[in-house]
Amino acid sequence: MTAAQLSVAFFLQMFFILAVCRGVGWIAQRCGQPQVVGEMIAGVMLGPSLFGLLWPQAQHFLFPPDSMKTLYVGAQLGVGLYMFLVGVEFRTELFKSRIRSAISVSLAGMIVPFIIGAGLTLWLIKVPGLFSEKARPFEAALYLGAAIAITAFPMLARIIYERGLTGTALGALALAAGAIDDGAAWCVLAIVLASFGEGARVAVLAIAGGVAYALFIVLFGRRLLAPLGHIAEREQRISPALLAFVLMLFALAAWAMDAIGLHAVFGGFLLGTAMPRGFFAKELQRQLEPFAVVFLLPMFFTFSGLNTRLDMVNSPELLLIAVVVLIGSIVGKGVACWAAARLHGEDNRTALAVGTLMNARGLMELIILNIGLQRGFIGLPLFSILVLMAIVTTLMASPLFEWVYGKKARASGELGRISS
Repeated sequence: MTAAQLSVAFFLQMFFILAVCRGVGWIAQRCGQPQVVGEMIAGVMLGPSLFGLLWPQAQHFLFPPDSMKTLYVGAQLGVGLYMFLVGVEFRTELFKSRIRSAISVSLAGMIVPFIIGAGLTLWLIKVPGLFSEKARPFEAALYLGAAIAITAFPMLARIIYERGLTGTALGALALAAGAIDDGAAWCVLAIVLASFGEGARVAVLAIAGGVAYALFIVLFGRRLLAPLGHIAEREQRISPALLAFVLMLFALAAWAMDAIGLHAVFGGFLLGTAMPRGFFAKELQRQLEPFAVVFLLPMFFTFSGLNTRLDMVNSPELLLIAVVVLIGSIVGKGVACWAAARLHGEDNRTALAVGTLMNARGLMELIILNIGLQRGFIGLPLFSILVLMAIVTTLMASPLFEWVYGKKARASGELGRISS
């Protein structure tokens, strides 16, 4: 396709992507689910699993193979910018109130999934097409463990905010545990990506570069970026020039992490955590979030859906694998986090609520799966199985949370507010 043809295809794609994502998202919200859940499902619907199955000619016309590169770039920009905004919203002060319980819950939510992942790997790595032939068992076990251990931290934070639980003991515990959990899972993924098929030198460069970047952000980031907040507060706005400078920093951070062999989301998220808080953070979100969430992020869900081939899970063995992975994921995450919270003295309702929230994978899972697929680490059948697991566990979160925690508990203030 020529550049002009790609441009024509792109605008038509965006019309259908936005229409389907907003429509399915609206239905999801009417059913008590977050918008993001509807968009995850919409992405799969636009792919070969539904649209391509019912009307393959139209699906091929709308998403020709040559256009996938353009969609890929937009998807990476969308998810990178979204993770940058997640970092901007990240509140490290919530850790202090429930740090011991949070560490216990997050450790259980990591150790058990990695044990289950290691056990499943012994079986799955022998099944052709699930993992790359170059993937070593240890790398496969780490990747699968990270995929099972990940938590939909942005969705978890949104549920807590929408339910008015931000200042409660439950809210602080879930947010702290989810953040620690996801941080560890991303570190494991970085190790897998750095070591997979590239040799020791590339692995050392990626790991050392990632650690150096993280340390630089943690030690110096807030201090170096503080003047941006002062300028915005003095002018009571983020000017176009200041916004351009922030986006330049985001692009540079995303490029640096991609260049050393990790992924743009690492650079975007860590940079976001160092951005000035208060007026600057709120204004930055106000200006960037609508475009990133409404226009760019649906491209990522659609790109994921176009790579999801549920029709490939068509044999008794693959169906069995899908069921076992789903059950193992729920036990390894939800049940393990519930048990850890109970052992650490939390009441049963709080422990069940934490386990339910931690069990959702959402967008974070799709990011990990897309990275694994793009790097050639996993095949389409395993990608599709894990996408299905992500959708099911995410769909479970809101209704289960309402069932185990309930409106009466929030109204009566059983858990109370944490002291500031």
